[in-house]
Amino acid sequence: MFEIPADLAPECAPVAWLIGSWAGEGVGGYPTIEDFRFAQEVTFGQNGKPFLSYLSRSWLLDADGERVRPLATESGFWRPLPNGLLEVLLSHPTGFSEIWEGTVDGPRIELRTDLVARTTTAKEYTSGHRLYGLVESDLMWAFDMAAMGEPLQPHLSARLARVE
Repeated sequence: MFEIPADLAPECAPVAWLIGSWAGEGVGGYPTIEDFRFAQEVTFGQNGKPFLSYLSRSWLLDADGERVRPLATESGFWRPLPNGLLEVLLSHPTGFSEIWEGTVDGPRIELRTDLVARTTTAKEYTSGHRLYGLVESDLMWAFDMAAMGEPLQPHLSARLARVE
């Protein structure tokens, strides 16, 4: 069972349910790539300041569910604001950073990109939409993406269980 840290900044109370480590599997696809399955580990941390730290790593899975190779990594900070608002700053080693804005409504979070910054060598990616939710004690999320000349559409989703 999850316990709220005693030193949690009051601003982080709306997203406290995220704190800890999560692991599970998901699926991905897009018009420019073949469909795939992936394993993912996500960690939300806190240090008493008014934000959560965030790290996500994923791996391609083969037909037997074995890890084949690393996929995406992203890290950043989740900044809860008054009135259920949320800002998320993410950075990726593939050459882009994002600023997300959205809302927290109990165990449901909805985010949209406010800004996507890319290096000259990064693939084209222009906007995103993410949903996160606590469903039957699991963290479920979905990511819609606009990239490579394609309109905003489903790209990734996963179901992660809390790691004790």
